[in-house]
Parts: sequence; C-alpha cells; structure tokens
Amino acid sequence: MRILSFLIFLGLQIVYPQEDALSASNISENLIYGANAVIRDHSIYVKLLSKYSLEANYTRIVTVLNEKGNKHTNTMVGYNNGIDITRISAEIFDKEGKSIKKIKKKDFLDVSAVDGGTLYSDSRVLYANYLPLDYPYTIKFSYQSKTKNTGNIPSWYFLDDFFVSTESTEYTIEFAETALKPIILEKNFGEYGISLKETNNSISYVLKNVKAIKDENLRPSMNKILPRLMVCPVNFHYEGFDGTINNWKEAGFWMNNNLLKDQDNLNASTIAMMKNLVAGVDDNLEKAKIIYRYIQENTRYISVQVGIGGLRPISAVEVDRLKYGDCKGLTNYTKALLKAVDVESYYVHVEAGEDKIDFEEDTASLGQGNHVILAIPHKGKYFWIDCTSQSHPFGFIGSFTDDRKVLLIKPNGGEIVKTESYLDEQNLQTTKSNYVINERGDISGDITIITNGIQYDQHFQLENLPNLDIENYYKSYWSNINNLEIKSFVFENNRDSVLFKESLKVKADRYASVSNNNLIFVATPFNNSQFIPRRNRNRVFPVEISRGFLDCDEYEIEIPGNYTLESLPENSHIETKFGEYSLNFETREDIIKVTRKLLIKSGTYLKSDYNPYRIFRRNIAKLDNSKIILTKKI
Repeated sequence: MRILSFLIFLGLQIVYPQEDALSASNISENLIYGANAVIRDHSIYVKLLSKYSLEANYTRIVTVLNEKGNKHTNTMVGYNNGIDITRISAEIFDKEGKSIKKIKKKDFLDVSAVDGGTLYSDSRVLYANYLPLDYPYTIKFSYQSKTKNTGNIPSWYFLDDFFVSTESTEYTIEFAETALKPIILEKNFGEYGISLKETNNSISYVLKNVKAIKDENLRPSMNKILPRLMVCPVNFHYEGFDGTINNWKEAGFWMNNNLLKDQDNLNASTIAMMKNLVAGVDDNLEKAKIIYRYIQENTRYISVQVGIGGLRPISAVEVDRLKYGDCKGLTNYTKALLKAVDVESYYVHVEAGEDKIDFEEDTASLGQGNHVILAIPHKGKYFWIDCTSQSHPFGFIGSFTDDRKVLLIKPNGGEIVKTESYLDEQNLQTTKSNYVINERGDISGDITIITNGIQYDQHFQLENLPNLDIENYYKSYWSNINNLEIKSFVFENNRDSVLFKESLKVKADRYASVSNNNLIFVATPFNNSQFIPRRNRNRVFPVEISRGFLDCDEYEIEIPGNYTLESLPENSHIETKFGEYSLNFETREDIIKVTRKLLIKSGTYLKSDYNPYRIFRRNIAKLDNSKIILTKKI
C-alpha cells in the first residue's frame, strides 16, 4: 500500500509540473504585453542521416491570447510521394495548462494542396482544425517527416510575426559526416542574442524570451529585418539525382542537366502546330508573342502550395495533353513551345510577391525561390513573361516579380540577374477631367485616366470585371465624392504599349456645399490623396518606399454663369527627398483650370526620416483638400 501511494505521488509529481509549465499564468508579463500569441516552444531537429536520408522532428507550442492570435497556431504540414509524415499529433490545453483535447494522426484533415487537376494529386496537406471556446488556450503540434531528398533542407525564421512573443525557438541540424555539413547563412541577427553551439557533427541555434514587436508602416519586408537562417546543402540527393553545388553557376548547370532534362520534349503533332502558328513570321520576338498568346488562351494555372510540389516540372507532353499546370509546368511547357519554333528562352527561379526579395548572390541553395517565370533574350536584353498569367501583356511582369535578383538557368550554368524594374516616373497615372458645377452644387463631366507601369498593373484588370463590380470599384476609388453616379465607362487596353485608358462620364449631386450665396468645393475630386502614415513615436525599423509613382492631373471646371470666383487656393509646391508635389490654379472667364503633380520616390530611408515623410504626406492631404469658393452675383 505504501509502495502504491508512493507511485501515485511520484506520478503526480511528474504530471502536474508538465501541466503547470503550459499554464498561461507562467508566461511573464513582459511577453504578454502587446502580444496576440506567445510561442512557448518552436523547434526543429534536422538529421542528415546520409546523402539519401533526411529526418525532421518539429515541435510548436503556442499560447493563443485572443482571437487575433488564432492564425499563429500553424498546425499544418505538406507532403507528397517524396515526403513521408511518419508521426503527427496535436493537443489542446486550457488556460491552466490542463489537456482538453488530443488530435491523433487519423483525426487530421487530409486535403489536396492544389486547386484542381490530377497532375498534382500527390501534393497534399495535413492540418488540425480547432475552434476555441475560450482564451487563452495552448496548442502543441508536432510531427516527424522523412525524405530521400536532401537537396532542400528546411531553413528557419526565429520570430513568427509581429505582435507575437517568443519564449524559446531552436534550430538544430545534425549531419552524419563532414561532407554533408551545409552552409548556413545568418541573416538579420542584430542584437537578438541568438546563441550558437557547434560540434563536429551538429550545429544548433537558440533564441529565448523575445517580446512582441510592433508592426510599423512603411517598414522593409520581414525577410530583411527579422532574424532567420538559410541552410544550403553542398552534397545532396534530390528527386533521383545526386548533386554538388558550390555556386549559382553549378546550381543552374545541375538543374538544367537533371531536373529540366528531357522535360521539354513534345509530340511531333504539337511541334508542327506551333510551326504553323508562326508561319511567315521571321522575328523571334514576334514568334514569342504569338506563342505566349497561345499559352494564355489555351492553358490554365493550377496553384500548388510552395514546398510540396517539388522543383522538377511536369513534362511538357503532359501539360500539352491536359492544358494546365503549376508555374513550373506552364513555364517549362512555354519554353518547349518556343524551342519548337527556334526561339531561345531560359527557365527562371524567382521569389515572387509584393515584397521584393532577392536571391542571395554569394550562396547557392535550391530552397530559394517560390515561383518560376521565363526569360527570352532578344537584341541584348531579356523579355520576361509569367506563364501563369492569362491577362498580362507580353514582356510585362508587374509587381509580383519585378525589380529583384533571380536565378536564370542556362545550359552551361546559372546566373543571378535582375528582372525588369518599373521606376518612379515610369509608374505614371494621368487623369484629365472636364466637369461642370451648377448652382445646386451638382457636378457632371468626363474623366480620362491613363496608366502605365505598376499603375497599369493596378488598373487593367478592370476590363474583366462585371459592370456592377466596376461601378462599386469607382465608388470606392472616389469615396471622397458623395452621391457619385457612373453614367458610362469605356476601357482601352493597349497591350503592346502596356497602357490602359479609362474613359468615364460621371455625375454627383450636391458635391459642393451651398452656404448662403456661396458654393464651396474641393478642387481635386478625382485624385485626392488622404494617406497619412500613422504616428510612430519610437520607430524601430528603417523606412522603405518599395515603389514610387507619378500622378499628373488636370481639371477644367466650368462654373455657373451667375457665380463669380470668391476665393482660390494659392499655388503650392513642395519638394523633399521623398518626392515632389505641386498644385496650381489658372482662371479664364467661367473656367478654372487645376493642375496637380505628385511624385513619390522609391527608396530605403533612415528610421528618423519617418516623421518628415509623414509631414510631407500630411501636407499633401491638406493641399488636396483645398477649397474653391464661388459667390452668387447680386
């Protein structure tokens, strides 16, 4: 009996401290302040057992403090025929650290990682779905994965996101022999106090007790400011091929002669069809445009979650048969069609997204990049196309892949090159309007908007929207105008010049305020910038304006014949290192002409520049609200 009592006591000593450790009350106030979630433990232990065997043991324990923190549970993992999830589980704990639910492997939802298409049926995701009833709660998620592919070793972000605190995060890699030791790049370590422990066959990084970091307007991308590791294998095996990579030239050569080899073969009938399609066309660029148009009109894009679909494209024959593919498959297929008509092109790996993220030039890694596009050399320059887009003009890649360093793969090796940049004044929007204001304060008139560069990218998709969506778009775009009616609109999309023209007729009742014998109205109704960055008293990060632009506006306002001009704003001009703004007025008879120019310059600025930039934008907002006052003739 005494022995049994002792065993029960010992069991309580073992269980209760474990539960107590996950109690939300054990989190220091310093870590709770300003946080939506706290990462209690986030770790991965990677074992390179051999060139042909990689094992990863992953653990993530998160205490969610409120509804906004739910997105940080991240209880999901992808797999395919090359990645086996040998163990997976999740467990939910209440605020006191007591277990309230266990989720076994059979309880995880197993779903396709693609949005349709049998070509990628092996790409799947396991995830645990939990709907919390109370806050805070804690979730523990862990899995073990095994793969024969050692060419893409998991890298690591030490910090999840903004407004998330971290108690402990650890990355460890163990390698069976020195020849398997990867190159590890330490990025943005700063003063975070990350500790490193290295032995003959392992490397381990640990970071503890980092309080939540506030997000900031106009900061650089997380990739540039938060601590992370890039893990680059040197000797590896990937998708059936052995490899040794020391630089990007070797990486490109290996990819071209292994992953891409023979994947661009086509049936004779398809080759004949492509040759017939470009019959009579001698210029290679014109041939490329015809092939690109064929791709846009005859294929569709299937999204495969990054990290699951692998690096080897589906064969061109398969894509040709089914007429769909992911970015790798469609790019490889387009490359094959161009080859069929004797047009050279290069397969390109890129880190795509609104944030411009460059490939690291000094260290090669198969893990860099999340998208594939195509480069076509012609007369000393590259023309870039995104083969997943059914709407972008030839040679225009827009904000998704512009202005960043990418890996271009040639038969003799890889090169780091930069994609097309759309700089400041090239991102031009010209707005012209002739409108009439009557004595009731109603306005009506014509508007023409012409956009180029990245501003084209933001407008040209309008032509594909239903009429109701178009009307709602303009009412939102000109939300400063009450009672707006869109009477008509016509679009012209010049794909060769990459220019989009919008021609509209509009009216708005009671746009001007009527006060006694006065009409009072804002001078710049159709491009009125009220953006003012929110206040940051203790700025941490540099200021980054990732894309500049130029707006040029011209309005001619016809005033009622029985009114005279009472007050006109003064002409204004502001010039700073961030850009330039001007607002000018002219009058003739019953016409007021308003010209406006706003140039914002892209660039990275000191954190101390944030307030001066904020003042610049505040002054613009004030001047854009300048009022014209008309007085009724007596």
